[in-house]
Amino acid sequence: MPKQVDHRERRETIARALWRVVEQRGVGHLSLREVAREAGMSHGQLQHYFTTREAMLTFAMDFAAEQATRRVEHGLAELGDPPHPRDVLRIMLTEMLPLHADARATSRMSAAFVLEALHDEHIHARARDGLAQGRAAVEQLIRQAIADGYLHPDRDPVIETNLLLALTGFTPLLELRVIEPQDTLTAIDHYLDRLFPDKKATPGTA
Repeated sequence: MPKQVDHRERRETIARALWRVVEQRGVGHLSLREVAREAGMSHGQLQHYFTTREAMLTFAMDFAAEQATRRVEHGLAELGDPPHPRDVLRIMLTEMLPLHADARATSRMSAAFVLEALHDEHIHARARDGLAQGRAAVEQLIRQAIADGYLHPDRDPVIETNLLLALTGFTPLLELRVIEPQDTLTAIDHYLDRLFPDKKATPGTA
């Protein structure tokens, strides 16, 4: 009996190869042939799964988002029940930043996707929808924190959401080593301590 191919697994292998191309050589080298070479397969084999660069890039971005969501869920599972919104926000923010290898790959993939979106209407719509959904999730968390009494009712959830997401602007500073990861975590904790003055960071957490 011929070995049955797991097509989902093969697509994920291609997606991870695409991540490596972006991370190691930059989005300018992102082509079907380059990714096929990195994945250890022929150009024809890759085209069996993705016939266009756009389709390959979109799947790789969706897969990156899935992996980031799993990391967040894993972090949330280690919190108390129910978790404090400060801790939830900290996990969400730190997973958006290139603070470890997996998050760095996801972050660089996101940057490549945004650059591509500037010149492709379909990818632009996908990227915009994904970012809008992520922002909405943060705003919903802020609104719930206000409703549950964790935040003062005079807080504007829209403004607070935008300020929190502005912290992801540390990404280029981290990537270019202008600041160290611990400096970023200190700044995030300092901001969250101001937002939730009754809930301080746990010493030694990262």
